[in-house]
Amino acid sequence: MTVFSRGKGLSVIGFDADDTLWQNEYFFRLTEERFAALLSDYADSGHITEKLLAAERRNLQYYGYGIKGFTLSMIETAVEVTEDRVPAALLHDILRAGREMLRHPIETLPHVRETLTELSGRYRLVLISKGDLFDQERKLAQSGLGELFDDIQIVSEKTTATYARIFNHAGLTPGASMMVGNSLKSDIIPAIEAGSHGVYIPHDLTWVHEHAEAPDGHSRFHTLAHLGELPALIDRLEGIIRGRTSQV
Repeated sequence: MTVFSRGKGLSVIGFDADDTLWQNEYFFRLTEERFAALLSDYADSGHITEKLLAAERRNLQYYGYGIKGFTLSMIETAVEVTEDRVPAALLHDILRAGREMLRHPIETLPHVRETLTELSGRYRLVLISKGDLFDQERKLAQSGLGELFDDIQIVSEKTTATYARIFNHAGLTPGASMMVGNSLKSDIIPAIEAGSHGVYIPHDLTWVHEHAEAPDGHSRFHTLAHLGELPALIDRLEGIIRGRTSQV
């Protein structure tokens, strides 16, 4: 299989943040359940969840990703579900739930710190995250992982052009890069389209908006059970390219 450009090994590794380095979707799900309970007198939970997802998708172009946009979408859904009769006390509860999400302590996922520590210095590590700038900076600061990264990129959307720009800005060709994340739609597929390796690490909870078909069979697509398996994958890929180079 094709691994890297001839004579060139891996130089830069990009990492997604939410649900790759730390828990995120779990807290959205808890708040969504709480939101459905608040509106239980007006509709069943399935209908509320459906309306909320539609509002989130509709509002991405206005509010972007993150807790603040999610909170505004909950308010919009409450107005819709109650047919413009939402009590002020309920709106207050929704706002409180959003603030609690913004204050929730960060919980890093297993194998994160040791893996980043092992790779730091050997490769250029770049955090590539999308969402609200203030909230993403807060989470990174609380995680204590910032010092392990050579660059931080917080973007509004992750596209093929986004990855090409970031990896080219680092003075590297996309073929010498790798993107690691839990979202096929945002982390893996556009990175592979930009010429990078894509390392998919599934998370038990992934927002439905991030679902996509896996590019199975692609030479630069890899799946791992957890982040702790990443160094071994990199060693295997580097071993292949070293073997090819020695034959030239």
